[in-house]
Amino acid sequence: MGTVSQFQDKVRPPAHRIESEEEAISTARSLAAAFRHQASERDINRVLPFAELDALSVSGLTAITVPPDHEGLDVSNALLAEIVAIIAESDASIGEALENHFCVLETLRTQAGEDLKASLFARVLLGDRFAGATFTEGAELTAEGPGYRLSGRTRQAPGILFADWIAAAATAPPSRPVTLYLVCNDEGVQVIDDWDGFGQRTNGSATAIVGTLHVNADAIAPAPSFEYSTGISLGLLLKAGVCLGIARAAWSDLTTAIDDRTAVLPRIGERAVRIEATAAALERAGRKLDIAQVNPVEAAMADAHFSASAAAILAGETAIDTANALFELAGETSAGIGLNLDRHWRNARIHALSLPRDKLLRAAGEYRSTPSDA
Repeated sequence: MGTVSQFQDKVRPPAHRIESEEEAISTARSLAAAFRHQASERDINRVLPFAELDALSVSGLTAITVPPDHEGLDVSNALLAEIVAIIAESDASIGEALENHFCVLETLRTQAGEDLKASLFARVLLGDRFAGATFTEGAELTAEGPGYRLSGRTRQAPGILFADWIAAAATAPPSRPVTLYLVCNDEGVQVIDDWDGFGQRTNGSATAIVGTLHVNADAIAPAPSFEYSTGISLGLLLKAGVCLGIARAAWSDLTTAIDDRTAVLPRIGERAVRIEATAAALERAGRKLDIAQVNPVEAAMADAHFSASAAAILAGETAIDTANALFELAGETSAGIGLNLDRHWRNARIHALSLPRDKLLRAAGEYRSTPSDA
């Protein structure tokens, strides 16, 4: 129980192996076109997109960040953010589940030992999906044989309902932060569908509850100790990608809903410029993160974190602004309940709640006010 050797046969077909960045972006666009058709209906009726997540796995898109040392493609971070944006534009909830999955893989790449990486990246190549979560206060992790005995519950996190594995942050005694890789269908792990947010309604958010579970030492890795780790920065970048996707979806519906654009062309143009500027910010942050991953020195990692923070804040503002503009500029045309256009605003607001904006702004002020940047 609770060991990476506990692999289960999957009912989904074997995953395709994507061979190039061009194939990755083409695959994302093709899947997004399919996901878009029923996205509004899924949101209205809270139909969870299990089939769509399986399609992502089978396509090979969930494995594009597996490192070449483990037979993966390892796409650039700018392209990864664009792929998440493309998927999020079609369905923001699916984009958020993908965001969480890729963040876990980056933490696995940077923190885990070689045997654990080899085992889990092999599962990713076969189509397994991951979700990251954090155990709440009161969770117990006590030494037991070649590992630990675990009990407690995680905070709600997107993608858990769709995941094969949960990468759960916890504290090992005496005070050592670790990441535990748990198999979701282990008999000791219970996943509760308790998400009731008014936005991102089908993002697979859930709480994992562990009664008593033995977690072998081979399923445990140190947690990131540096606040500017590439895993944290990638999380910010991909969060920006989801927001960019929401903004683009709202923009598409905005331009469709307006009958006479002549009087509001400057305001439409302002939103178009903001979306383009946001996309440029993601690309810049992605390039800096590429550098930090190749050369993970403190200066490069801090620079990548600042750039990813800026992209995440800007993208969140752009998503909300564009969703607001949909109603301000289209008026009554956009207000019908059946159109469900309010989902863009709801998605943007809920997704923004997970961004520690004040903390990021404070860190940005400190970073940019150091003597070396003066």
